[in-house]
Amino acid sequence: MNRNSSLDDFIKHLENRIEIGDYKNSVHKITFMTTLHVIKKIIREK
Repeated sequence: MNRNSSLDDFIKHLENRIEIGDYKNSVHKITFMTTLHVIKKIIREK
């Protein structure tokens, strides 16, 4: 990921990391899941 990545790329990146288990611990996983949830919620509201 870099600063020029699109929001769709970032969402796919988070989903992929959650799916393959690429996180440090359960708190890190929950942070990813929460971030993903909030981004998707904000996108739907616009």
